[in-house]
Amino acid sequence: MKLDAPLIAGEVALVGAGPGAAALLTLAAARLIADCDVIVHDALVSDEVMAMAAPDAEIIAAGKRGGRPSASQSDICDLLIARAQAGKRVVRLKGGDPFVFGRGGEEVRALAAHGIRFRIIPGITAGVAAPAMAGIPVTDRSVNATLAFLTGHEASDESRMDWRALVSAFPVLVFYMGARNLERIGSCLLDAGLDAETAVAIIHAATTRDEHTTIGTLQQAAAGQLQALSPAIVIIGDVVASRTIWRDKS
Repeated sequence: MKLDAPLIAGEVALVGAGPGAAALLTLAAARLIADCDVIVHDALVSDEVMAMAAPDAEIIAAGKRGGRPSASQSDICDLLIARAQAGKRVVRLKGGDPFVFGRGGEEVRALAAHGIRFRIIPGITAGVAAPAMAGIPVTDRSVNATLAFLTGHEASDESRMDWRALVSAFPVLVFYMGARNLERIGSCLLDAGLDAETAVAIIHAATTRDEHTTIGTLQQAAAGQLQALSPAIVIIGDVVASRTIWRDKS
């Protein structure tokens, strides 16, 4: 099956919308967004991407944003199932990549359990794109041979993270949804033995007109001294010092 082949009636495509800019969509994503009956989209999908939808498509917002009223995951799964069973061609549009902290696995399991045909269209994940657009390589052979992608939601009393093991094994840490819990993340890493002067970058609204990058240290992050606006990717490690920015003077 061609990834960008038109959807058939009753089929669902989990589509990665990338980090924000429509220019960073895959060809398959752009074609399916423009040719479907229903789009069920996350809060982080940009207006620029949503503008590519067909004029007669049904648009359903199903975003999940921390601390705000939002659809439950079971409600979203039920919605996808219902629209597919009604014979609609459905695009489930997710910021970044559907399978990177996007709950895509839960949705395809629900679809499969009901015998609904689906396909996956990967997207550029923000954990790579946001640092890249800010001039920060997530890997640099002079700094790291490993890195970890983590969710900022785990910085809580119920955390499943072994913070000391993270600090020991991974010289570069990339946190999705890290702005809201930045102080706690910083404190946990300091307690785990990470140097207080370790560089931190907070990249807000990557690839959009509102993109903003804040650079500081782990100590400043733990003390609440760094601007941390959501949505943001937080990258911690010496690769931040490798940041190189092209200034367009045209």
